Amino acid sequence: MKIEPGMAALVTGAGSGIGRGIALALARRGVDVGVCDIRQADAEATVALVEAAGGRAVAVQADVSVRGSVEEATDMVEANFGPISILCNNAGIAMHGVPLHEISQADWDWVIGVNVYGVIHGMNVVVPRMLASGKPAHVVNTASIGGFQVNPNFLTGAYSMTKYAVVALSEGMQNELAGTNVGVSVLAPAAVDTGIHLSERSRPDRLGGAYVRPENHFMGDLIKNSAKPEDIGERVAAAIEGDEFYIFTHPETQHWLEARHERIRAGFDAARTRLAESMAEAAE
Repeated sequence: MKIEPGMAALVTGAGSGIGRGIALALARRGVDVGVCDIRQADAEATVALVEAAGGRAVAVQADVSVRGSVEEATDMVEANFGPISILCNNAGIAMHGVPLHEISQADWDWVIGVNVYGVIHGMNVVVPRMLASGKPAHVVNTASIGGFQVNPNFLTGAYSMTKYAVVALSEGMQNELAGTNVGVSVLAPAAVDTGIHLSERSRPDRLGGAYVRPENHFMGDLIKNSAKPEDIGERVAAAIEGDEFYIFTHPETQHWLEARHERIRAGFDAARTRLAESMAEAAE
């Protein structure tokens, strides 16, 4: 899809990090951006950056884990800029450093609510409007390289579980929307210099409110001085125009996926061996 000046976009989690980078990249192309974030002040800071560069944006406070909040955000963006042509379901939180069996129910509800339901709500609210418009449109769902493999060196299983879901949702969307006016991409970055390790500052009151979760904070050192959100935003904008489905940003991580696929192949090899053994025993 060609990105045209005057299009409208809704970018969730755009108050910082990758979401901010995407918002700025789209604004540079003349897109009017709905900057959606659970933290109003952060959304307003991104809007200020967009406007300082000559673009147009509006700050929208929303909790993507609540469908009604996404509906209100969508209505607000459309009231300001017209029908949404680009939807970036980007909001996400970290849930690192704790074994899966020790994660609290509230934290499970939180990470699934934002990372999975946030994408579902954006899809269910915005995509029907895109289809009804009949105009070229595109959806980008932010997963992670962790949505294709679980790194054995870090306790990131809960996060990866949600990002695997985003990959599957995106693959399903692409299958179902083939031949329509709506394209789909899934973004799978690795280390990006963001504040995702500080996600706990945005936990909603209904799940216990903001707090300090030191188990996440080792990620801050790992991602410091890594890829810049602005560069990821440019990569996303180019991928929309190139109609790329898988948007990878760190080619050096390919061997992680290849290692996982080798384990899968080994599982099929074992299945064939067991089946041959069973058939041989039955023939005796």
